Amino acid sequence: MITLTSDFGTPYPASMKGVILKRCDARLVDVAHDLPRQDVRSAAFWLTQVLPEFPPAVHLAVVDPGVGTDRDALVIRAGDHLLVGPDNGVLLPPARELASGGNGDDYGADIDAYELAIENPRSSTFHGRDVFAPAAAAVHEAGIDRLPEVDGVTPAEDVVDLRLPDPEIGDGGATGDVLAIDDFGNTITNVPGDVLDGHDTVRVDGELVPVVPSYAHADIGQRVATVGSHDHVEFAVNQGRGDDAFDLSVGDSVRLDWA
Repeated sequence: MITLTSDFGTPYPASMKGVILKRCDARLVDVAHDLPRQDVRSAAFWLTQVLPEFPPAVHLAVVDPGVGTDRDALVIRAGDHLLVGPDNGVLLPPARELASGGNGDDYGADIDAYELAIENPRSSTFHGRDVFAPAAAAVHEAGIDRLPEVDGVTPAEDVVDLRLPDPEIGDGGATGDVLAIDDFGNTITNVPGDVLDGHDTVRVDGELVPVVPSYAHADIGQRVATVGSHDHVEFAVNQGRGDDAFDLSVGDSVRLDWA
């Protein structure tokens, strides 16, 4: 299996699939191609949530604002999985999740990084097709045990190690960042969900909102704080958009105070 993730929209992912299918007979599974454009951190967050649900696979992930520059291309072995993509940090958070089952903090824990040679690609603007798709097919065919034997693959001396930010949690509340906003407008923070245990209400940037176990526990149109499937605090509106109602965007800081 090869999974594909990008911010390309359409039709660019079809070109990547065509390149892969010329080279191997892997089953291709789309994760998403509508991730926030050029937002490496949001992409890394979503990959940490989705990729651990898969059996061992090759994961091709291309959110690459530095395409065509001197940034490196990587293959990362994480446990029984392989990740292929640009060296801009997008691969390391999901690699740690895949290698550790969600408990890994250290880069070196059952993770090996390899650099991909980039030699005269057809285009300087579409490495998803010209660099990463061929590499994904090649490592799929080789398998994890023979990864070092793949042409153009050499051990990486250094990689960009993106870390998702940690929240600040105290007795009176927590301060966190908005990591992602899903298509429903649910606004997902880096604050762990268990901070809401025992609270019926919470102040979000000074405004009181109820804490509920799911969206339908509130009236239609009501703003709420809840714990999403990712185990993080999120802000939502029952049958509405939390990002609009709370006036929050990806990257914003948000303050929670216990009411």
